[in-house]
Amino acid sequence: MAKEKDTPKTPKYDITLQSKGDLVGILAATYDTPSPMKGFKPAHQDLVDYIVKITHEIWEERAIGTLYEYYGTNMIIHTTNGEIFGRDTVIAGTIQAMAAYPDRRLYAEEVIWTGDDKVGYLSSHRLRHEGTNWGHTEFGAPTGNKVSYRAVADCKVVEGVIVEEWLTRDNLTQLTQLGFDGHRLARAAARASADTRRQFTIPSESDRLQGQLPPRAPAPVDSKEFSVEQLVRTSLHEIWNWRLLNKVRDYYSDAYVCESASGRFLFGQNQYINYVMQFMAAFPDLSMHVDHFCALREDENTYRVATRWVMTGTHTGVGIYGKPTGNTIRLMGMTHQIVRNGQFIQECTVFDEFELLKQIYHPTRAIDDDVPF
Repeated sequence: MAKEKDTPKTPKYDITLQSKGDLVGILAATYDTPSPMKGFKPAHQDLVDYIVKITHEIWEERAIGTLYEYYGTNMIIHTTNGEIFGRDTVIAGTIQAMAAYPDRRLYAEEVIWTGDDKVGYLSSHRLRHEGTNWGHTEFGAPTGNKVSYRAVADCKVVEGVIVEEWLTRDNLTQLTQLGFDGHRLARAAARASADTRRQFTIPSESDRLQGQLPPRAPAPVDSKEFSVEQLVRTSLHEIWNWRLLNKVRDYYSDAYVCESASGRFLFGQNQYINYVMQFMAAFPDLSMHVDHFCALREDENTYRVATRWVMTGTHTGVGIYGKPTGNTIRLMGMTHQIVRNGQFIQECTVFDEFELLKQIYHPTRAIDDDVPF
């Protein structure tokens, strides 16, 4: 189990985490006595300071060339749509994004992290993109519309250099605010890539089950002391893989509040249960796997946690995504939560639902043109 870290309360950096009035509160992490930062610039006193400052430097000061310092030559970025290889590809993508939104601002909402300067750091940075579309995007010509949407970047940082990243954006919210129809664009993009786009998994029996056996049981708790990692892993497995939706009332507060992708706002246990069921109805063999977990301890009873997960399944159910296509899906997402007194009280989840739609509509089989959306 990862050891949760105590988080002192006094911020010391110039560019602070900024609240935009979101439901999920802002909890800045920093240090009264900075930890050693081997390989980092003297201006970066801790990992949160490093992440927030370099984001500002690159995107708002337009110091694009500093990516040669902060990103490894052969670094890799993992997305739901596949992998992005190499620093030069990142630089090209950064320039294109800036050209699309010349007044773009990136507001840091949260940084949760683990590690040290010996083994390297892993940060989970939640931020909000805001700007006006004055240039071309991957979705189409400039619209002049303003956008505001979230992204989460998990970064592996070694001696001041990002060597690997996991990135997800709420692109369905972005393109909807631009004035585009997400379903129509996804269908067009799926058809356009039909000759080159691979399916993420070879069609077979879902790995959620072992033949006719149920999913593997959660690992037993190996300590009588409370473990926030055990809480996260066990709750996700029991609710999403074992379909024990009654467990929501054990793990989630009565006053639970969640913001999820594509403008979903959830209040209370019952709305969360319905949220889970909507995905299970569309993907009956849905399976949830945790890729990475880390946590920071705020006080004796409160933790801030970051979980990176992957959802897989087959679109064989009728539900929120219309007529079943039979296509397999693989969706990467990031979830930031606040745990207090052993229960989840707040959550912010980000995943790329536009990429999910592209997988659903991918023409590996015939798709009826009369399908709604």
